[in-house]
Amino acid sequence: MSTINPVPAPVPGEGPHAEPDDREEIYFEGSPPVRALAGKMCLYVLIGLALLAIAALLIHKHIGPWWVLVALIVAALVMPLVPWVLTKCVRYRISNYRIDFERGLLTKNIDTMELWHVEDLHFHQSLLNQILNVGTITVLSRDETMPHLELHGIPNPRPLYEMLKQRVIAVKRQRGVIKMDPG
Repeated sequence: MSTINPVPAPVPGEGPHAEPDDREEIYFEGSPPVRALAGKMCLYVLIGLALLAIAALLIHKHIGPWWVLVALIVAALVMPLVPWVLTKCVRYRISNYRIDFERGLLTKNIDTMELWHVEDLHFHQSLLNQILNVGTITVLSRDETMPHLELHGIPNPRPLYEMLKQRVIAVKRQRGVIKMDPG
């Protein structure tokens, strides 16, 4: 009677046929915080106050129909909500392989930029943005549909910027992308 020695099961991650670890890791997903639009928020509050002042003046002088006054008051109360709505109309999903840029309120448009298309990254953070810990990362790429993408209002932007720089290099290496300088 002969015994058959069982072949040990392959250990994941070892051997010539190891599965590549190409899982997508999300670095950031969400909308910019309202604080990213602090300047616009102040502007819209001032516009709302101006509309209230106009409505008060019209009421005091007994000028205009009642519906104009109601419209002015409603518009004045809605004005401070505009920056919040603007931030909720934009959504970013930034991973180790791609950037998804979603926008729209009633209809949605989503554009995707693969990181291996990225040519350059730019980081900007004004003094107010530094205080509020938000910033803008600009992505320049060879993507025909979206060669220039500005990611506005990214919270805690510097670590994400540094990570994206490293991932762009790594993804290009994985895909064998070689940069050719004309010359």
